[in-house]
Amino acid sequence: MNARRLIPSAALAGAVALAATALTGCSGAAASGTGKDGRLDVTASFYPMQFLAEQIGGDHVAVVSLTKPGVEPHDLEITPKQTGRLGQSDVVVYLKGLQPAVDEAVAQSGVKAVVDAAALTELEAHGPSGHDHAHAHEGEEGHAEAHAHDHGESGADPHLWLDPAKYAEVAKGVGAALEKADPDHAADYRKNTDELVGKLTALDAEFKNGLQNTASRTFITTHAAFGYLAERYGLDQEGISGVDPESEPSPARMKELQELAKKENVSTVFFETLASDKTAKSLATDTGLKTDVLDPLEGITDQSQGADYFEVMRSNLKNLQKALGSK
Repeated sequence: MNARRLIPSAALAGAVALAATALTGCSGAAASGTGKDGRLDVTASFYPMQFLAEQIGGDHVAVVSLTKPGVEPHDLEITPKQTGRLGQSDVVVYLKGLQPAVDEAVAQSGVKAVVDAAALTELEAHGPSGHDHAHAHEGEEGHAEAHAHDHGESGADPHLWLDPAKYAEVAKGVGAALEKADPDHAADYRKNTDELVGKLTALDAEFKNGLQNTASRTFITTHAAFGYLAERYGLDQEGISGVDPESEPSPARMKELQELAKKENVSTVFFETLASDKTAKSLATDTGLKTDVLDPLEGITDQSQGADYFEVMRSNLKNLQKALGSK
Protein backbone atom coordinates (compact mmCIF):
# COMPACT_ATOMS: atom_id res chain seq x y z
CA MET A 1 0.00 0.00 0.00
CA ASN A 2 1.03 3.60 -0.38
CA ALA A 3 3.25 4.18 2.66
CA ARG A 4 2.72 7.19 4.84
CA ARG A 5 4.22 9.10 7.71
CA LEU A 6 1.91 11.04 10.01
CA ILE A 7 2.82 14.64 10.65
CA PRO A 8 3.42 15.17 14.39
CA SER A 9 0.14 15.82 16.20
CA ALA A 10 1.70 18.59 18.27
CA ALA A 11 2.40 20.59 15.13
CA LEU A 12 -1.16 19.97 13.94
CA ALA A 13 -2.62 21.06 17.25
CA GLY A 14 -0.59 24.23 17.13
CA ALA A 15 -1.78 25.01 13.62
CA VAL A 16 -5.42 24.44 14.60
CA ALA A 17 -5.03 26.69 17.61
CA LEU A 18 -3.48 29.35 15.41
CA ALA A 19 -6.39 29.15 12.96
CA ALA A 20 -8.89 29.38 15.79
CA THR A 21 -7.19 32.44 17.20
CA ALA A 22 -7.29 34.14 13.83
CA LEU A 23 -10.99 33.41 13.40
CA THR A 24 -12.05 34.61 16.83
CA GLY A 25 -10.21 37.85 16.18
CA CYS A 26 -12.26 38.84 13.13
CA SER A 27 -14.14 42.10 13.31
CA GLY A 28 -15.73 44.85 11.24
CA ALA A 29 -17.14 43.82 7.86
CA ALA A 30 -16.00 40.24 8.33
CA ALA A 31 -17.77 39.89 11.65
CA SER A 32 -21.08 41.25 10.38
CA GLY A 33 -20.91 39.52 6.99
CA THR A 34 -21.66 42.71 5.06
CA GLY A 35 -19.53 43.29 1.97
CA LYS A 36 -20.30 45.80 -0.78
CA ASP A 37 -23.35 43.82 -1.92
CA GLY A 38 -24.25 42.44 1.49
CA ARG A 39 -22.39 39.17 0.91
CA LEU A 40 -19.30 37.87 2.64
CA ASP A 41 -16.22 38.54 0.50
CA VAL A 42 -14.24 35.27 0.34
CA THR A 43 -10.92 34.71 -1.43
CA ALA A 44 -9.94 31.10 -2.15
CA SER A 45 -6.44 30.02 -3.16
CA PHE A 46 -7.45 27.49 -5.83
CA TYR A 47 -10.35 25.34 -7.03
CA PRO A 48 -10.77 22.81 -4.16
CA MET A 49 -10.93 25.67 -1.65
CA GLN A 50 -13.19 27.70 -3.94
CA PHE A 51 -15.58 24.76 -4.28
CA LEU A 52 -15.93 24.38 -0.52
CA ALA A 53 -16.56 28.10 0.01
CA GLU A 54 -19.18 28.22 -2.75
CA GLN A 55 -20.98 25.05 -1.68
CA ILE A 56 -21.12 26.04 1.97
CA GLY A 57 -21.54 29.79 1.52
CA GLY A 58 -24.25 29.64 -1.12
CA ASP A 59 -25.91 32.99 -1.83
CA HIS A 60 -24.38 34.58 1.25
CA VAL A 61 -20.82 34.69 -0.13
CA ALA A 62 -19.00 36.13 -3.14
CA VAL A 63 -16.03 33.86 -3.85
CA VAL A 64 -12.99 34.72 -5.97
CA SER A 65 -10.15 32.27 -6.66
CA LEU A 66 -6.54 33.41 -6.89
CA THR A 67 -5.83 30.61 -9.39
CA LYS A 68 -7.54 31.05 -12.75
CA PRO A 69 -8.90 28.00 -14.64
CA GLY A 70 -6.14 26.31 -16.64
CA VAL A 71 -3.29 27.59 -14.46
CA GLU A 72 -1.17 24.94 -12.72
CA PRO A 73 -1.61 25.89 -9.02
CA HIS A 74 1.91 24.87 -7.95
CA ASP A 75 3.42 27.52 -10.25
CA LEU A 76 1.07 30.39 -9.37
CA GLU A 77 2.53 33.85 -9.05
CA ILE A 78 0.44 36.50 -7.26
CA THR A 79 -0.16 39.80 -9.07
CA PRO A 80 -0.19 43.16 -7.21
CA LYS A 81 -3.92 43.42 -7.95
CA GLN A 82 -4.55 40.02 -6.37
CA THR A 83 -2.45 40.97 -3.36
CA GLY A 84 -4.53 44.10 -2.90
CA ARG A 85 -7.79 42.19 -3.19
CA LEU A 86 -6.57 39.58 -0.75
CA GLY A 87 -6.05 42.23 1.91
CA GLN A 88 -9.64 43.45 1.49
CA SER A 89 -11.22 40.02 1.90
CA ASP A 90 -13.55 39.17 4.77
CA VAL A 91 -12.36 35.56 4.77
CA VAL A 92 -9.43 33.80 3.08
CA VAL A 93 -9.54 30.02 2.50
CA TYR A 94 -6.25 28.43 1.42
CA LEU A 95 -4.07 25.35 1.85
CA LYS A 96 -0.69 26.11 3.35
CA GLY A 97 2.19 24.24 1.75
CA LEU A 98 0.80 23.90 -1.78
CA GLN A 99 1.41 27.36 -3.26
CA PRO A 100 4.40 29.26 -1.81
CA ALA A 101 3.32 32.55 -3.40
CA VAL A 102 -0.10 32.29 -1.74
CA ASP A 103 1.42 31.38 1.62
CA GLU A 104 3.55 34.53 1.53
CA ALA A 105 0.71 36.77 0.35
CA VAL A 106 -1.67 35.51 3.03
CA ALA A 107 0.96 36.03 5.74
CA GLN A 108 1.39 39.65 4.64
CA SER A 109 -2.30 40.39 3.95
CA GLY A 110 -3.36 41.34 7.46
CA VAL A 111 -6.66 39.49 7.05
CA LYS A 112 -7.82 38.22 10.43
CA ALA A 113 -10.27 35.53 9.27
CA VAL A 114 -7.86 33.09 7.61
CA VAL A 115 -8.77 29.43 7.17
CA ASP A 116 -5.85 27.06 6.54
CA ALA A 117 -7.22 23.74 5.28
CA ALA A 118 -3.99 22.01 6.32
CA ALA A 119 -4.85 22.80 9.95
CA LEU A 120 -8.27 21.16 9.72
CA THR A 121 -7.17 17.57 9.16
CA GLU A 122 -4.13 15.41 9.85
CA LEU A 123 -1.58 15.56 7.06
CA GLU A 124 0.71 12.70 6.05
CA ALA A 125 3.90 12.33 4.04
CA HIS A 126 3.62 10.12 0.96
CA GLY A 127 6.40 8.94 -1.30
CA PRO A 128 5.95 9.09 -5.10
CA SER A 129 6.27 5.30 -5.16
CA GLY A 130 4.02 3.14 -3.03
CA HIS A 131 6.18 0.08 -3.69
CA ASP A 132 9.30 1.80 -2.34
CA HIS A 133 7.77 1.69 1.12
CA ALA A 134 5.43 -1.29 0.96
CA HIS A 135 7.74 -3.33 3.18
CA ALA A 136 9.34 -0.53 5.17
CA HIS A 137 9.67 -1.15 8.89
CA GLU A 138 8.66 1.27 11.57
CA GLY A 139 11.59 3.40 12.58
CA GLU A 140 12.90 3.79 9.01
CA GLU A 141 11.75 7.40 9.06
CA GLY A 142 14.88 8.66 7.35
CA HIS A 143 14.20 6.40 4.35
CA ALA A 144 10.58 7.55 4.11
CA GLU A 145 11.62 11.17 4.50
CA ALA A 146 13.94 10.91 1.51
CA HIS A 147 11.03 9.94 -0.72
CA ALA A 148 8.42 12.24 0.81
CA HIS A 149 6.75 15.06 -1.03
CA ASP A 150 8.75 18.27 -0.87
CA HIS A 151 5.63 20.18 0.12
CA GLY A 152 4.62 22.00 3.25
CA GLU A 153 6.08 21.54 6.69
CA SER A 154 7.84 18.26 7.49
CA GLY A 155 7.30 16.94 3.96
CA ALA A 156 3.51 16.99 4.30
CA ASP A 157 1.49 15.97 1.24
CA PRO A 158 -1.08 18.74 0.65
CA HIS A 159 -3.35 16.88 -1.82
CA LEU A 160 -5.94 16.06 0.84
CA TRP A 161 -9.01 16.91 -1.28
CA LEU A 162 -8.52 13.74 -3.34
CA ASP A 163 -9.58 11.78 -0.26
CA PRO A 164 -13.33 12.50 0.21
CA ALA A 165 -13.15 11.68 3.92
CA LYS A 166 -10.34 14.18 4.57
CA TYR A 167 -12.04 16.74 2.34
CA ALA A 168 -15.16 16.37 4.50
CA GLU A 169 -13.11 17.21 7.60
CA VAL A 170 -11.91 20.39 5.90
CA ALA A 171 -15.48 21.22 4.84
CA LYS A 172 -16.56 21.17 8.48
CA GLY A 173 -13.78 23.60 9.38
CA VAL A 174 -14.63 25.97 6.53
CA GLY A 175 -18.29 25.89 7.57
CA ALA A 176 -17.40 26.76 11.16
CA ALA A 177 -15.23 29.63 9.92
CA LEU A 178 -18.04 31.12 7.82
CA GLU A 179 -20.39 30.85 10.79
CA LYS A 180 -17.96 32.87 12.92
CA ALA A 181 -17.41 35.46 10.19
CA ASP A 182 -21.13 35.87 9.42
CA PRO A 183 -23.21 34.77 12.44
CA ASP A 184 -26.43 36.16 10.96
CA HIS A 185 -26.44 33.30 8.44
CA ALA A 186 -24.88 30.64 10.65
CA ALA A 187 -27.88 28.30 10.35
CA ASP A 188 -27.60 28.29 6.55
CA TYR A 189 -23.86 27.63 6.65
CA ARG A 190 -24.44 24.76 9.07
CA LYS A 191 -27.14 23.25 6.86
CA ASN A 192 -25.02 23.55 3.71
CA THR A 193 -22.03 22.03 5.49
CA ASP A 194 -24.06 19.04 6.63
CA GLU A 195 -25.38 18.49 3.11
CA LEU A 196 -21.88 18.69 1.58
CA VAL A 197 -20.40 16.34 4.17
CA GLY A 198 -23.22 13.90 3.44
CA LYS A 199 -22.40 13.97 -0.28
CA LEU A 200 -18.68 13.46 0.42
CA THR A 201 -19.47 10.53 2.72
CA ALA A 202 -21.53 8.96 -0.07
CA LEU A 203 -18.68 9.52 -2.54
CA ASP A 204 -16.25 7.85 -0.14
CA ALA A 205 -18.55 4.82 -0.05
CA GLU A 206 -18.68 4.74 -3.86
CA PHE A 207 -14.88 4.60 -4.05
CA LYS A 208 -14.64 1.92 -1.35
CA ASN A 209 -17.19 -0.30 -3.06
CA GLY A 210 -15.96 0.44 -6.59
CA LEU A 211 -12.31 -0.36 -5.83
CA GLN A 212 -12.80 -3.24 -3.42
CA ASN A 213 -12.15 -6.05 -5.93
CA THR A 214 -9.70 -5.33 -8.75
CA ALA A 215 -7.23 -7.37 -10.80
CA SER A 216 -4.41 -4.94 -9.92
CA ARG A 217 -3.86 -2.52 -7.03
CA THR A 218 -1.19 -0.40 -8.75
CA PHE A 219 -1.70 2.67 -10.91
CA ILE A 220 0.88 4.84 -12.68
CA THR A 221 0.32 8.58 -13.00
CA THR A 222 2.37 11.59 -14.13
CA HIS A 223 1.62 13.58 -10.98
CA ALA A 224 2.18 11.92 -7.61
CA ALA A 225 -0.84 13.66 -6.11
CA PHE A 226 -2.91 10.61 -5.20
CA GLY A 227 -1.21 9.44 -2.02
CA TYR A 228 -4.25 10.04 0.19
CA LEU A 229 -6.59 8.39 -2.32
CA ALA A 230 -4.28 5.38 -2.61
CA GLU A 231 -3.94 5.07 1.16
CA ARG A 232 -7.69 5.36 1.72
CA TYR A 233 -8.63 2.65 -0.77
CA GLY A 234 -5.70 0.26 -0.45
CA LEU A 235 -3.97 1.10 -3.73
CA ASP A 236 -0.35 1.74 -4.73
CA GLN A 237 0.45 5.01 -6.49
CA GLU A 238 3.46 5.18 -8.82
CA GLY A 239 4.34 8.71 -9.95
CA ILE A 240 6.38 9.15 -13.12
CA SER A 241 7.75 12.57 -12.24
CA GLY A 242 6.96 12.93 -8.58
CA VAL A 243 5.24 16.04 -7.27
CA ASP A 244 6.00 18.37 -10.17
CA PRO A 245 4.00 17.22 -13.23
CA GLU A 246 6.30 19.16 -15.56
CA SER A 247 9.60 17.66 -14.40
CA GLU A 248 11.41 15.10 -16.54
CA PRO A 249 11.79 11.60 -15.05
CA SER A 250 15.21 9.94 -15.11
CA PRO A 251 15.91 7.05 -17.51
CA ALA A 252 16.31 4.83 -14.44
CA ARG A 253 12.82 5.77 -13.22
CA MET A 254 11.30 5.04 -16.64
CA LYS A 255 12.99 1.64 -16.71
CA GLU A 256 11.81 0.92 -13.18
CA LEU A 257 8.22 1.73 -14.16
CA GLN A 258 8.42 -0.47 -17.25
CA GLU A 259 9.45 -3.42 -15.10
CA LEU A 260 6.88 -2.64 -12.43
CA ALA A 261 4.07 -2.38 -15.01
CA LYS A 262 4.73 -5.94 -16.14
CA LYS A 263 5.09 -7.29 -12.61
CA GLU A 264 1.96 -5.62 -11.23
CA ASN A 265 -0.32 -6.22 -14.22
CA VAL A 266 -0.65 -2.48 -14.94
CA SER A 267 -2.75 -1.74 -18.04
CA THR A 268 -2.86 2.06 -18.12
CA VAL A 269 -0.63 5.10 -17.66
CA PHE A 270 -2.60 8.09 -16.37
CA PHE A 271 -2.02 11.72 -17.32
CA GLU A 272 -3.85 14.92 -16.35
CA THR A 273 -5.51 17.85 -18.05
CA LEU A 274 -3.35 20.71 -16.67
CA ALA A 275 0.03 19.19 -17.53
CA SER A 276 1.80 17.72 -20.55
CA ASP A 277 0.99 14.10 -21.42
CA LYS A 278 4.38 13.58 -23.13
CA THR A 279 5.97 11.37 -20.46
CA ALA A 280 2.80 9.33 -19.97
CA LYS A 281 2.52 8.62 -23.69
CA SER A 282 6.24 7.85 -23.93
CA LEU A 283 6.01 5.29 -21.13
CA ALA A 284 2.82 3.82 -22.56
CA THR A 285 4.43 3.44 -25.99
CA ASP A 286 7.51 1.73 -24.55
CA THR A 287 5.43 -0.72 -22.51
CA GLY A 288 2.47 -1.24 -24.83
CA LEU A 289 0.05 0.24 -22.31
CA LYS A 290 -3.02 2.43 -22.76
CA THR A 291 -3.36 6.02 -21.52
CA ASP A 292 -6.23 7.68 -19.71
CA VAL A 293 -6.99 10.70 -17.50
CA LEU A 294 -6.68 10.76 -13.71
CA ASP A 295 -7.44 14.32 -12.72
CA PRO A 296 -5.80 15.76 -9.55
CA LEU A 297 -8.65 18.30 -9.54
CA GLU A 298 -6.48 21.36 -9.04
CA GLY A 299 -8.69 23.28 -11.48
CA ILE A 300 -11.70 22.86 -13.77
CA THR A 301 -11.39 23.61 -17.51
CA ASP A 302 -13.24 22.74 -20.71
CA GLN A 303 -11.01 19.66 -20.93
CA SER A 304 -12.04 18.36 -17.48
CA GLN A 305 -14.11 15.18 -17.36
CA GLY A 306 -16.84 16.89 -15.40
CA ALA A 307 -18.13 20.32 -14.42
CA ASP A 308 -17.36 20.19 -10.70
CA TYR A 309 -15.58 18.26 -7.96
CA PHE A 310 -18.10 15.44 -7.73
CA GLU A 311 -18.37 14.86 -11.48
CA VAL A 312 -14.60 14.75 -11.94
CA MET A 313 -14.08 12.48 -8.93
CA ARG A 314 -16.64 10.04 -10.30
CA SER A 315 -14.86 10.14 -13.67
CA ASN A 316 -11.62 9.35 -11.81
CA LEU A 317 -13.32 6.40 -10.14
CA LYS A 318 -14.63 5.09 -13.45
CA ASN A 319 -11.17 5.41 -15.07
CA LEU A 320 -9.48 3.69 -12.12
CA GLN A 321 -11.99 0.84 -12.20
CA LYS A 322 -11.35 0.31 -15.90
CA ALA A 323 -7.57 0.48 -15.54
CA LEU A 324 -7.36 -1.76 -12.46
CA GLY A 325 -9.79 -4.37 -13.76
CA SER A 326 -12.63 -3.85 -11.30
CA LYS A 327 -14.68 -7.02 -10.76
